[in-house]
Amino acid sequence: MSDVRRTRNGRPVHPWRRDVVELAALFTAVAVADAVANLVGHGPDGPALLVISALVLAATAGFHVWWARRPGHAPPVTDSDTGARPAVTETRQAGPGAGAPAGGGAESTLWRLRTTVRDEPGSLAALCAALAGRAIDILNLQTHPLADGTVDEFLLRAPGPLTAGEITRAVGLAGGRDTWIERADAHDLVDAPTRVLGLATRTALDAAELPLALRQLLGRCTIRSLPAHPVGGARRPETVPVEGVLEDTVMRLRAPEGGVITVERPYLPFTPTEFARARALVELDARLGPRVPRSQDVLTLPEGREITVRRADTGDVADAKAMHERCSARTLGLRYHGPVGDADRYLNHLLSPRYGRTLAVQTASGRIVGLGHLLWDGDETEVALLVEDDWQRRGIGRELLGRLVGMAVEAGCESVYAVTQASNTGMVAAMRGLELPLDYQIEEGTLVITARLAAKPGNAVTATGRLSGAGEPGQGEAP
Repeated sequence: MSDVRRTRNGRPVHPWRRDVVELAALFTAVAVADAVANLVGHGPDGPALLVISALVLAATAGFHVWWARRPGHAPPVTDSDTGARPAVTETRQAGPGAGAPAGGGAESTLWRLRTTVRDEPGSLAALCAALAGRAIDILNLQTHPLADGTVDEFLLRAPGPLTAGEITRAVGLAGGRDTWIERADAHDLVDAPTRVLGLATRTALDAAELPLALRQLLGRCTIRSLPAHPVGGARRPETVPVEGVLEDTVMRLRAPEGGVITVERPYLPFTPTEFARARALVELDARLGPRVPRSQDVLTLPEGREITVRRADTGDVADAKAMHERCSARTLGLRYHGPVGDADRYLNHLLSPRYGRTLAVQTASGRIVGLGHLLWDGDETEVALLVEDDWQRRGIGRELLGRLVGMAVEAGCESVYAVTQASNTGMVAAMRGLELPLDYQIEEGTLVITARLAAKPGNAVTATGRLSGAGEPGQGEAP
């Protein structure tokens, strides 16, 4: 045990010095008492003086006790005074140094943990104490009240050697049930209100962001948008009430245009709080109506002609149909994989920002000569291209594909896939030009090429303002 103790102001006090002071005070008190006794014993009013002195000392002692016990003057009771651990560990928002290792420089790991506890006093305190006992730091905490308990969602920073199984066992022993845990990253350090406001801002600027915002809000989930009037005679989705429907791991919300947005997360039931947040985001999107950013880029073709690349929406349906009329049957067949006469039927769906993002290539006269689609397909993402015959082999297809992949990277997509025919060498060459890992699947003449974006994050092809390589194989035939 150390020979040095610390006072309340942090200055070291040595025990042997305190003993010397106490002995000196004792000898001084004895000398004063002897002098007073001699004075009182030889005086005429000795007994009276002794009684008065006793009353004064008693009054002084009582005043001292009362003053010391006042709330503003009583010393705080620390853990060292009681020998007990605090019941609840302090929860704080992550700051700039939240990613620093815990435990005196040891390696640490971020975890997202969700568990259900009884809705009674002390349940959360016991859970926090169990985490503290494992040297786990609570960076953030959200509570989701339920009818029969409370779902607590933690962002934790744990010692590196601590495994997910050890954490869940500690939580289970502290009363947690239905526990779910996964690795977190630096993006999870943003607190929930800030993240929700950011997602609302993205949704307000671009209607195509709604599925992505829901996915980031609710974690890993599958989101499908079903139109009120499906293309190709498909069955209409079941009607959903305005307030939506929540069924354990599935929520259904009414889409702004009358369709249905289905969100499914099999590994973890949704809470009423999550349902309310998702519904508020969809309501915001519905109030703002259709909208896409109006920015555009002017690029120069190898022969010197300028084209404009911009976002497109349902307002471009008429111009897109006019482009269809100028395309050959082979070009339309390579793109839509079905009867050429059905091509126009898909445009309202393809150009709707509810189902993805579309880029249009426009000439100086305002005519659309190329379309590129980035389509949200559940938890996957599809890319598709169409370039008018007279404008092929000029690098337009490769430019569109590079920009679409760049959008997918920004949206956090792990991969994109293209569906084409095995004979479409132009699309195959364009996908190879991305310089990304590719997977090929072919069945009965249909080729699916998947580019894995997570393998090379940030490898998006960006625009340079000038297209090069006339006659390049990137768009030999329209996909």
